[in-house]
Amino acid sequence: MAIWKQSVDLDRINGWNAGSMVEHLGMRVTEVGDDWVRGTMPVDARTCQPFGLLHGGASVALAESLGSLGANLVLEVDKEMAVGLDINANHVRAVTGGLVTGTARPIHLGRSTQVWEIRIEDEQQQLTCISRLTMAVVPRRSPKAV
Repeated sequence: MAIWKQSVDLDRINGWNAGSMVEHLGMRVTEVGDDWVRGTMPVDARTCQPFGLLHGGASVALAESLGSLGANLVLEVDKEMAVGLDINANHVRAVTGGLVTGTARPIHLGRSTQVWEIRIEDEQQQLTCISRLTMAVVPRRSPKAV
C-alpha cells in the first residue's frame, strides 16, 4: 500500500523544479513506488568538480532533493510541510560520467520528524553515495507547490 498522501504525477512533480537548482543540475524524478522515490542526475560539467569526478555536493543535492520530495509527499499539503534539518553523506565510489540514480526510502515517519535513506548508484548499479536525511515537519507557512 502506498504511503503517499498526495497524487503522484511525474510531470507535475518535475514541473515543480522549473527554474531551481534541481533543474539546473539536470535532476529528474523518474519513478515513484509505494514507499520510495527515484531520480537521476547527469555526471557532467554542471555536477563535476575540477578533477572530473562527480562533486560530493552534487550527490548531496540529489539526495536532499529526493528525500525532501518523499517527505513532503507523505504529508497533508494544506496543513504541513517538511524542511531539511540534517543531512550526511558517505561517498564510497568515484563517478566520472554517465548518469547516477538515487532512491529515497523512509526509515522513520513521525509527527515532527522524518528520517530518509538515499542510496545513489552509478549506471552499473554500484553504490557511489549513501546519505541520511532528517526532515522537520512544520506547519505550512508558504504556498504549496503547484
